[in-house]
Amino acid sequence: MKLVDATAALAPAAVPAAATVLDVVDWRRRTAALYAAVREQAAQDPAAAHARWVAGRDALLASHPASPVLPDDRAGFTGVPVAPYDPAFRFVVALEPGAPQHRDVATGTDGVVPFERIGTVRLGDLGTLDVWALRTYGGGVFLPLLDATCGLPDPADAPGTAAYGGGRYVLDTIKGADLGGAPDALVVDLNFAYNPSCAYDPAWACPLPGEGNTLAAPVPVGERAPAAHA
Repeated sequence: MKLVDATAALAPAAVPAAATVLDVVDWRRRTAALYAAVREQAAQDPAAAHARWVAGRDALLASHPASPVLPDDRAGFTGVPVAPYDPAFRFVVALEPGAPQHRDVATGTDGVVPFERIGTVRLGDLGTLDVWALRTYGGGVFLPLLDATCGLPDPADAPGTAAYGGGRYVLDTIKGADLGGAPDALVVDLNFAYNPSCAYDPAWACPLPGEGNTLAAPVPVGERAPAAHA
């Protein structure tokens, strides 16, 4: 599995300015608040929660100072293409045991970040995905996804349907992207698969899904590729 910057941190810099650091703190705070509202609403109405998530993500990407959308692109930013909600791609699944794997990932700003595979989740006929733990201060669960729609050109009759070629993230709990679950299960709703920061700005380094996080089947829901990367 090829992992790059496990925290999708800001592009390497000598010493980040205090304002930049606080912008990132606020981004994560707002992201966590958005997902908290989504989790509560999704218990009764997942489709409405998804619409709330789409609107919240677009607002952050369009105007927040820590947005990965390049400043020159924000004026024309009208939102990320997102497929309509499909309940068939929502799963509440147990974490199944898997052979341990360990990765030490060199990052631009956080030194070497350790990842460990803690198990797998089985998503019906789609197959299984590895679930990773970030073994550093704060911890977190990380679930990336690469599927058969990633990196394909858009069909002429269906623009905006291809997904970003580098893959997408479903869960990244250290940054607040947490869809909930129970002590013995996770909510894995692929409708909430979202583009990593490197989909908007190549200066960001992002973890890439490896073999254990690749599905041969298409996942036609969630965020699609930004226009410049379709």
